[in-house]
Amino acid sequence: MDINEKATAKEGKADLLSLYPEELEALVVSLGEPKYRAKQLFAPMHKGIHPDDITNIGKSLKAKLGEAAFYYLPAIRRKLVSAIDGTVKYLFSLSDGNCVESVVMRYKHGNTICISSQVGCRMGCAFCASTIGGKVRDLTPSEMLGQIIAASGDMGERISNVVMMGIGEPLDNYDNVIRFLRLVGCEDGLNIGYRHISLSTCGLVDKIDRLAKENFPITLSISLHASDNDTRSSIMPVNKKWSIEQLLSSCKSYYAATGRRISFEYTLIAGKNDSRESALALAALLNAHLRSPHDTMPIHVNLIPVNPVTETGFSSSERKTVEQFAATLEKKGIRATVRRRLGADINASCGQLRREEEGRK
Repeated sequence: MDINEKATAKEGKADLLSLYPEELEALVVSLGEPKYRAKQLFAPMHKGIHPDDITNIGKSLKAKLGEAAFYYLPAIRRKLVSAIDGTVKYLFSLSDGNCVESVVMRYKHGNTICISSQVGCRMGCAFCASTIGGKVRDLTPSEMLGQIIAASGDMGERISNVVMMGIGEPLDNYDNVIRFLRLVGCEDGLNIGYRHISLSTCGLVDKIDRLAKENFPITLSISLHASDNDTRSSIMPVNKKWSIEQLLSSCKSYYAATGRRISFEYTLIAGKNDSRESALALAALLNAHLRSPHDTMPIHVNLIPVNPVTETGFSSSERKTVEQFAATLEKKGIRATVRRRLGADINASCGQLRREEEGRK
């Protein structure tokens, strides 16, 4: 039987895959079972095995779990595989019929998955397909874990790196994302090291400040995309609440608290923010706010040619313009790299498959 045919009604039931080991233990004990049963459940479930199919627990516990809890993995609605580089794009269907996207990218150092954290997004960034139509709901920790488990199971390969850069703003779903991060690093679970996890945010300053206190040695990526407040506010509404100066101040504090390098993402939009003057302004901005004679904070800018989306009307910068932009930053002491576009033949950037699916509906 397909694992998702075994999903039960969720009302009032515990979400097994969202439980910490100690919470699963408490649940098992509350059902009149010895606490060691929790360990027998936790590891297999995080490998994609439904409790009903775990062989070393009895029918009695399985029946009790069926009454008190549920287990569900996202189902593969569509799957696209790039003929160019093997990148795999999944459209996952959730238990309520909503869809999200994940992308698995193959590198020499291992497989990296880009996961979604929300159904839709309310941040309203002008260049992003994920925000068209707004936010529907947050994803649960189990739905975030489930994208990794389902993709890994389908491919038959381990996924060792996670990028939270798919549909949604992770820090807008703060509590669920924090629980996901704690669960994904569990030794008996997926056991993905925090230094192999990157979280991308459009710049929710209050949540960045909270994240700095969580003690996760993850990589924080800031979607900057402009060097002045007028331009950034025109393409990123979040800038109207927190200015670039406030954002960079928070980034500096984050680095001071964690010692972890921050990566700044800069989407290059032809005629909007890709001129030499924009590059010089960006370098001056970052150097002024993040560096001082006694400060050695490393600065890295990841340049991303915009993905054309019909509704935005934006187009990508020419390759020569991108290279000149990167060279200008480097001359000013800012390390810059141009993101290699993977899965070009399958539109691997998130948001577009979901939009197609919604269009069909």
